[in-house]
This record gives sequence, structure tokens and C-alpha cells, in this order.
Amino acid sequence: MAAVFGVSPKAADTWWAKWQAGGREAPAMRPRGKPVGVHQVLGEAEQAAVRQAVLDHRPCDVGLSGQSWTRRLIGDLIAKPYRVELTEPEVGKYLRRRGCPSSVRTSRAVEQHSKAVRRRHGETWPAIRAKVKRDGGEILFADQVGIRSDQVTGRTWGEKGRTPVVRRSGNRFSVNAMSAISAKGRMHFVVFTESFTAEVMCRFLDRLAGHFDHKVHLVVDGYSAHRSRKVRDWLAAHPDDVELHFLPPYAPELNPDELVNADLKHSLPKQHRARDQAELAAETRRFFHRRQRQPHIVRGYFGGPHVR
Repeated sequence: MAAVFGVSPKAADTWWAKWQAGGREAPAMRPRGKPVGVHQVLGEAEQAAVRQAVLDHRPCDVGLSGQSWTRRLIGDLIAKPYRVELTEPEVGKYLRRRGCPSSVRTSRAVEQHSKAVRRRHGETWPAIRAKVKRDGGEILFADQVGIRSDQVTGRTWGEKGRTPVVRRSGNRFSVNAMSAISAKGRMHFVVFTESFTAEVMCRFLDRLAGHFDHKVHLVVDGYSAHRSRKVRDWLAAHPDDVELHFLPPYAPELNPDELVNADLKHSLPKQHRARDQAELAAETRRFFHRRQRQPHIVRGYFGGPHVR
């Protein structure tokens, strides 16, 4: 037996003795050391309370400093009510055991009104969906984006300790774009070189209305051009073509078209070497044309956690 399993004869003797004393289950390997959770300083209820406090509040909400939780701050949070001092590694173990590993932060504007966002989810959005269903229309989300020639994003391979250098034109220029997407995988866009104004918005609405034989309910943010008099006049003249719905202020995470903008900025620098504004505009159009032929990716923008 020792030769078959590659162990010492003494180990084989021990197995045989266990077998004779307790049957075939006796020699099975069992975890060593103390069971998980034994002799923990914080009880289960206390751990659950700390976890909930970390999930529901920021440090500044509970009398501590900062916007983000660190192991030191969580240790301070524990020390106040429970009079227990834990090291940072011990705090990390408690958090991981409770399903709270460290993660990348997502920023939110301090001006955002949480009540408006909740009202959006609970009242406004269901009302929009019901209206669209009655009208037989379609919902699209729209947003505008600017692309600069000197934007540097993305990663590449290189030697450790030596940052790779990407050669590009030293001239600075930019182009702008506006796109609209639907959960059905449709995408419509316009690329322009001038600033985004009410005239550009009306031009985009004209193009959008021409692609549909039913009413479009367009969800946008509260940018001034979206609420301008020219746009209101255009909407009044085309009541059966397009209707605008506005997102709560400072809540871009509710717009899946923001993910299109991020995708565009992440994709272009990998291959673009535009030497002038016309080349940058052409590459931007190629990106949107490519996504138009990939409706599965467009539908994927609606899988984000805040817009799902």
C-alpha cells in the first residue's frame, strides 16, 4: 500500500489501524486547525451589522473622514461601538468572509438627488414604458460625446520600467458625435465638427425621425441644447415623430448610451493615427458603422448594472 500511494510504511500502518478501528470512512482526510469562525472577536450579528453599515453608508456619513472605505476606517468603525481593536489584515478577513472584497470605486456627483433617481425608477420610467406601449412607439437613449486627437487611453505591451511611447500628430483637433440606441440593438448617430448646439440637435432629430415609421421616445439628459426653444419648437411641429424624456440631473449612469461613448473612446486610440480633423471624423464614423452591424453589442450596453 505504501508503494502504491507513494507514502511511508508508517503512514500505511496508521491508515490500516484507523480502518480496523472505525471502518472505511475512518482514514478519510479531515481539515486541520480550528473550524472557520471559532473564537472570532465579533459575533455573527455584529459582523452583519458592520457589513450593512459599510454597504449603506460612506465614512463621512458615520462621523469618519473620507468618501471610500478602507480597512483602517472600517477598523475605526468597529472600535467605536464594540470597543475592539482589529488589525487591517483581520478586518480584511472579516470582510472577505462576509462577501465584501475590495472593488474599483464608481464616482457619483455630489449634486445628484437620490430621491429623483428613486422616483425615476419607481414612477417616471414605468409611466414612460406604459405610454410607449400605448403609442406603439420605441424608446431610444441618446447622448453626445467629444473626441480629441491628443487623448491617450488604452494599454500596450512593453519592457518593464520603460513606458511605451505612442507616436501621433502634435496638432490638436477634435470632433463631436451624437448617438441614440435602443434595447432592440438599433443605433443611429451623427458626427460633426462644430459645437453641439440646438441646431445640431434639431438636425439629429430630423435624421432620427426619418428612420422610423412610428413615434420615437428619446431619453436624454438635461443639457441646455436639449431644452432650448428651437428644440421645443421642432418637437411641437412634429408631435407624432419624437417626444423627449429627461433623466434626473447629474445621473449619467442611468443612460446606457454613456457606455457607447466609453466604448468609442476606448476603441479609437488603439488604432487611430489621425493627422487632421477629417481623418478623426472618418475613424469615428467607422466605429459607429461597425457597431450598427453588431446589434448584439448594442443590446449589451443595456446590461450595465444601473440600466439593466
